Amino acid sequence: MTTALKDIIRNPTVAELELVARYAALKADPRRERLFEAFAQTGLPGRRIEGWRWSDFKAGVTSLEASKGPQAADPLARDDTVTLRFTPAGYTPPQSLPPGLRLLAKDDVQAMGGAEDAPLGALAAALSPGTLLADVSAGAPVQLHMVFSGPGAINAARIVFLVRPGAELRLSESHLGGAALSAALLEFTLQKGARLGRVVYQSAGAAEAQAVTALVEQEEGAESTQTVLAMGGKLARIETRLVHQGTGSRATLNAAYLAGSGRHADITTHVRHGATACITRQSTKGAVLDGGRGVFQGKFLVPRTSGQQTDASMQHNALLLEEGAEVFAKPELEIHADDVQCAHGNTSGALDAGQLFYLRQRGIPLVQARAMLTEAFIAEALEHAGVLEEALRAQASGWLAHAP
Repeated sequence: MTTALKDIIRNPTVAELELVARYAALKADPRRERLFEAFAQTGLPGRRIEGWRWSDFKAGVTSLEASKGPQAADPLARDDTVTLRFTPAGYTPPQSLPPGLRLLAKDDVQAMGGAEDAPLGALAAALSPGTLLADVSAGAPVQLHMVFSGPGAINAARIVFLVRPGAELRLSESHLGGAALSAALLEFTLQKGARLGRVVYQSAGAAEAQAVTALVEQEEGAESTQTVLAMGGKLARIETRLVHQGTGSRATLNAAYLAGSGRHADITTHVRHGATACITRQSTKGAVLDGGRGVFQGKFLVPRTSGQQTDASMQHNALLLEEGAEVFAKPELEIHADDVQCAHGNTSGALDAGQLFYLRQRGIPLVQARAMLTEAFIAEALEHAGVLEEALRAQASGWLAHAP
């Protein structure tokens, strides 16, 4: 690493110095250097950067000592689905692959578009030992499950998916923590008429930080559906940056977050309607306890010419279950076209006292009544998870059953 690159991070923290040392120990590569430089322009992002002011990784990630907490269980594991595992020690290949899926692990670093807009995604790409390329061809839907877990100090992984015309990928991901800092970058190119169904479960310990970054490019007629359940961590951010590149592209981006005491959950999305007649639907629900923090940041960008006939809606609704709970929300529409249908909404508040009274009058204990109402509230955000909806709702029910 050049001296100039070392000096880009101003007043580096102990954790940032450890990241620099980790980078310097890797095989030199010009593309890796460009990726780390994109990260180094900000360092660990914090409150001085508008999009990170409520998720301050610079202040929160003070050192990178190996986490000692117990690892969370994997609720999305299924016997009938091929599983890929990513740990600090590297990628563990499966014994067999489903028809229509090819994997190629490359030791050399691949270029990344828009690295400056996703600093922790750039960090994941720079520190990952290599890049896993996944090619999905047409035929029967390809089902794949990926697990990202520790233990260790840093867990960095990068996976690039190419979904061929007319092909379908059903992907589930479990981000289970275990490392002090986990950074995963997933890149998807959906070619003409391709389909993606993505389900994400995130859970980290009170001393662990996680960043999951997805970059999605959709061509003509492509369709994606994403469902996220985030349980938070010391810091946890699920970021999706999606671009509609072809006419008639469709995207559904749904998420739910449940943040208990000492947990932070951030759902951030950025959608660019770069082609005509594209559709985006987004619904995010959250519930937060005393000492917890939920963050939602969503933006739709509609350019003047290419964004005509856009149809997009964004909703964020949160429950503050106790005094001391925090929710920060920033829904945005940036519209330059004039032939569009775009809407956004945002609400936050407590459980309905009348509904609680109704359930209590029928002999339901207060804790159970609160759990029932909260689960019903977030259920809408999980209904597109397909066969995994039950598993996600079971995790939510378990959390709610122990909420005071």
